[in-house]
Amino acid sequence: MSDVILLWDTPLLFEKLFLEYGLECTRTHSGSLGTPYLPACKILVVPTGFANRQYTKIGSGIESSGTRLERFVEKGGTLLIFSPLVPEYEYEWLPFTLKYVMEENPCTPRPVGEHDAQKLVEGVHPPVGCDGYFAETDAYVVLEDDKGRAIMVAKEIGKGLIVATTVHELPAEEFFKCRICGACKVKV
Repeated sequence: MSDVILLWDTPLLFEKLFLEYGLECTRTHSGSLGTPYLPACKILVVPTGFANRQYTKIGSGIESSGTRLERFVEKGGTLLIFSPLVPEYEYEWLPFTLKYVMEENPCTPRPVGEHDAQKLVEGVHPPVGCDGYFAETDAYVVLEDDKGRAIMVAKEIGKGLIVATTVHELPAEEFFKCRICGACKVKV
């Protein structure tokens, strides 16, 4: 069993961060999604650069696992997705519309209403690193950049939540504590 599963094919700083937060973390390749060997978890993290073949080869595995990822969220899991780091990207594997445009964009994030996903950047001092924006979405916009463009969105699916962001900072502990508290571990 694991609190967090990190989809990546080599060691990342995230793993050390999660240990510092007191969370059980497992790193796995996207090809393991849906296999009986993958432990249940509460949060599934897709790190920055997942669609860029210069950084990783997990993109195609994620893109072919849309149905599994949606079921994971429906059952109560949290899917946290960072930027793909390619010039333009359409998240066709998500159960909602989301289009990304890459643009180095340090900014001061502006909250749109109130949402627990905003805790992801809690305590991060502006300007924050931001590698793009969402040009189109039908999800709830959680944060905007200085130009009023979406840089974090959230969508509730069943009992769970999908959060996508272009903020390129280490995620705050409070977000994970909030999402893990009382959540069930779910198989992907």
